[in-house]
Parts: sequence; C-alpha cells; structure tokens
Amino acid sequence: MKYISTRGNSPAKNFTEILLGGLAPDGGLYLPEEYPQITRTDLNNWRNLPYADLAYAVLSKFATDIPAADLKVIVSKTYTSANYHNARADSDTQQIAPLRTLESGMHILELSNGPTLSFKDMAMQLLGNLFEYVLDKQREELNILGATSGDTGSAAEYAMRGKRGIRVFMLSPHGKMSAFQRAQMYSLQDPNIFNIAIRGVFDEAQDLVKAVSNDHAFKAKYKIGTVNSINWARVSAQIVYYFKGYFAATQSNDEKVAFSVPSGNFGNICAGHIARMMGLPIGQLILATNENDVLDEFFRTGVYRPRATDHTYHTSSPSMDISKASNFERFIFDLVGRDAAKVREFWSSIDAGGAFDIKGTPYWHELSKFGFASGKSTHLDRLKIIRELWQDYDVMVDTHTADGIKVGLEQRRPSLPLICLETALPAKFEDTIIEALGRNPERPTGLESIEKLPQRVEVMDADLEKLKAYIAANIPN
Repeated sequence: MKYISTRGNSPAKNFTEILLGGLAPDGGLYLPEEYPQITRTDLNNWRNLPYADLAYAVLSKFATDIPAADLKVIVSKTYTSANYHNARADSDTQQIAPLRTLESGMHILELSNGPTLSFKDMAMQLLGNLFEYVLDKQREELNILGATSGDTGSAAEYAMRGKRGIRVFMLSPHGKMSAFQRAQMYSLQDPNIFNIAIRGVFDEAQDLVKAVSNDHAFKAKYKIGTVNSINWARVSAQIVYYFKGYFAATQSNDEKVAFSVPSGNFGNICAGHIARMMGLPIGQLILATNENDVLDEFFRTGVYRPRATDHTYHTSSPSMDISKASNFERFIFDLVGRDAAKVREFWSSIDAGGAFDIKGTPYWHELSKFGFASGKSTHLDRLKIIRELWQDYDVMVDTHTADGIKVGLEQRRPSLPLICLETALPAKFEDTIIEALGRNPERPTGLESIEKLPQRVEVMDADLEKLKAYIAANIPN
C-alpha cells in the first residue's frame, strides 16, 4: 500500500517511509491511496479475535511493507495484559479495551488502561515499538518533536522512554494542563526525554511543531520525526478499537452503531471515519467538542474557522482546548473527492489565519453521506453528566468522556446502540471530579503522590528560533 499527501505535491511512499516523519514535504498529511475494503467474511472472522490478533488483522492492511512475521511480533509485544492492565478498582476484566454497558444500548469503550491512563496509550505504545523496529533496521536515530494539550505528551514519553536511538522533545502549553498531567510528563528523569512548556496555548505549540517540520533542512539535519496525531501510524492503530467496540456492542454484522467521540485535534474521530470508509457498519459518528467548538461549528454551518489564541478557552476538559484541528485536513480531502487542489485552496486560507465555507458548494450536500453529527458541551454540562453517571450507574468518568456522553445522548439516533469512547481515567482531572462529586477519584497504585515528585521542564516563549536552538543543543554531534 502506498500513501499520498492531502496537498497532492509529494511522491507516494510506503508505510515505513512515512512512519518516522509527520507532515508530507508539501505540508499535507498522508493517507492511503485507497482505503482497504473489509468484507463480510472479514467481519465474521474478526468478531471474536483477542485484541492483539484483531490489531494484527487491521494493521496488516496498512503496513504492507513490514513482513507479516515481524508485524505479528510487534503487535503481540504491544497489546499485552501487562501493558494494558485494568487500573479500575471496580472492574475484574483483563480485556484490552473492554466495553462497559451502562444500560441496554448505552456503552463506554474503556481505552484508558495503559501506562498513562489515557486512550493515547492504545496507539502510542505501538508507535514506540514500530519506531524501534524501523530504526534498528535502518541503523538510524530519531529525534521526536511533538505538542500536547494534555495526554499525547505523557503517552509518547512513556512509550519512548529508554528506547534506543530515540529522543523526545515534547511541547505543552505552560500552566494549561492538569497538575496530574504535568506531573506525569515533567517528573520523568530519563535522559532521552525533554519537556518544553510554551508560554501560550496548545495551538501555538502545535504551530511550532509544524514550522520545524516544514524547515526541511533542519528536519533532515537533526532527524526530526513526530508522534502527534498527524502521524499516520497512530491513526491506523486507533482504527482497531472501533472494530473492537463494534464487535463487543453487537451480535451480528447486520447491526449498525453510533460512536460518540470527544474531539480536539480530530485524530480519534478521523480513525472512526476511516473505519467506516473501510466498511465497518457505523451508522453515526458523533463529534463532541467543549467550549472550543470550531469543529461543531463546521458540521452545523459548513464554516471552518479556527480561532485566534485569545479566543481559545482554557476549560475543564483541557485536552480538547484546540482551535485548529490538524487531522481535519484528512477528512476534508475525502469530502472534496480527494481533490488536492481544493485542499490547497482551503488551507491557503487557513494558513493565512482565515476560514473556508462549504455551505454554498456541492460539498455541503456530500457531508451528510459521511454519517457525522456534532454538538458542544460546557463545564456545567460535564459536571452534570459526571454526577448523573455516578448516581445512576456508580461509574465515574473524566471530563472529556463526560463531554462525549452528553453530546452522544443528544445526537444519537434512537435505533442505534451508543458507544462513547473514553478519553482518560478521572484521576487525571481531580479538581473537576471533586467539584462535581465532593470526593477524590481513585488513583491507581503507585500514582498516589505523583505531583510531589521532582519535575524537569524548560519554560520557553513561543519562539521558533529559540526552540530550534534548544533542540540542536541537546542532540549530540
């Protein structure tokens, strides 16, 4: 399988060739030339597979240049009960990504049993093993540059810590994450991990990562790669749990389901879009935003209008405090019939600080064919959902998952079972849980006092040259 850029001006490449990079050389994002199609026989054969075997079945459709035996080893090494032990005191399941049923037709897909208690571990642990495999084959090193609004950073660092030939430079918005999230990242003392807190918001950190990626000479000299959700391997790994959730919530492949997905950078729900395009029977993809509702505005009005920094709000679901969704370009590429010239036209406006509007175009009518619905959740909404789930089901959810449940319940079609994708464990957002319930969320063993550990972080202005100088100074010649 070959991969092409959404901007249309980069040569097609295979899976391992795009694995270590991020943006394509023309500034676009990589997607398969064609999505593999899943047959009814595939669905029947995959329905009862353990997670590692299901992951191998899905990923083998995308990583076609990795020998089957090698891919099997990588996947089996990643998806183990040791990596994804169940951290919940109220659960006795040892499944990877178990489905929790609240009542008939209403489910939560639990994705936060990895080492950093976030759904990001589902893909990031695989990425770490893939990177190590490819770098070993190529006898190369890699310096990973990423930006996080909360959970990507810790998931990446825990996946890459101690990996031979890999360094991680992770940008985060200074003071904008929860204390637990900061502690997870900044307390790591591994010499290959570098945390950089940017004075500003996530979008500014993400723009710096893109700017470095677009400096092709610097990127080549310092062997810069990325683990942000623009990395195709992460998206492909996330496709797997849509299949897992579908099989767990249905009895036959004649049924359709609705997935509700808390959305910031559009990577998680992009994986659902691709699963649907492959043939998974998804009736609805429900996109949930918080007060930063750029994506909801698009699906309601046809206008994609990223906000300026001073209109990106700091909320109690901080991992979604994003006003410029990088992965959205992948969906627009499909929406416009894979017309790269149209994508370039749209993003020339976005990159100049503007917007685009599809309302008066044929694309507006095409939008309904992709099965999306959307909605917005506020701080009061998430407090209400957290309280109701605790009172009605004795289930505690984090703030982002609460956003997904609130919007999912509002937008789902009554005939469809609703599967809400979990974002993280409640322990990562303790202050809001206390506000909602008047009690502390339980913490997994070993993390009771993580905020008291020594922290190591470089605080920096959102300055491209300063960032490049810092990276260069910390890479041995």
